[in-house]
Amino acid sequence: MGELRRPFLLLALLAVALVVALELGSSLLTGGGDAGGALLTGARDLGVDVGEVGRISEPSGRGTGYLALVDVVALWSTGLFCLSLLLSERVQGRVQGVATLVFAVLLILASLVLLVTVFVELTVMVSLFLAVPFGTLAYLALWGFFPVGEASLLLGLVLALKLVWAGLLLLAQPRFLQNKGLVLLALTTLVCTVVLEFLHRLVLVILVSILDDVGALVFAVVALVWGLVLLVGSVPAVVKAVRATAAVR
Repeated sequence: MGELRRPFLLLALLAVALVVALELGSSLLTGGGDAGGALLTGARDLGVDVGEVGRISEPSGRGTGYLALVDVVALWSTGLFCLSLLLSERVQGRVQGVATLVFAVLLILASLVLLVTVFVELTVMVSLFLAVPFGTLAYLALWGFFPVGEASLLLGLVLALKLVWAGLLLLAQPRFLQNKGLVLLALTTLVCTVVLEFLHRLVLVILVSILDDVGALVFAVVALVWGLVLLVGSVPAVVKAVRATAAVR
């Protein structure tokens, strides 16, 4: 592939690591604001008198956090490129195959668990929302006032860092454009981010949490597909490493 420009590659690793860190910490960075006043307004619209309510917090949502399932693949791929700076090609080939196999299995398991989790939550959301008026009121109390503005700022920062990551990879080695898998991965993560922002802006604020969970569901499926791709791709490298080890013995 040619010589890698180390500074740009390491900066790319830092950029994508920041992306994953922001996504994993999204529940701490967004939501938590007081939504009690908005809940009282919603209750009046439904013709229900709830009296005084305690502190009702804005939900943080799952969509941004679930983006990390996809972006951790980008982090892993960039990390493998950086690994080539430290190891010989022969050693890297053996280590990369086994490590990718383990990573793929963990990613698949995590994606399956989180897929079931968000599906159950989405089912509960829709069921409550349709159970007018008290179910709808319960939905509003739990998920009805999504912090669209905060989520938009965070997604904007994440998208900017992803573009920086892609640009730094090209500066590190322009021939990365010939790597179809890497290009597809970059497009996947960028499109997922844009789609989530679109979903947040598509409907009224009381419905955003539902579409946010829909986005999270899609991201879990996308991550599951990438996990299967990595799993299948790692098998030849693992077989080759096993044969090489057996030959030495």
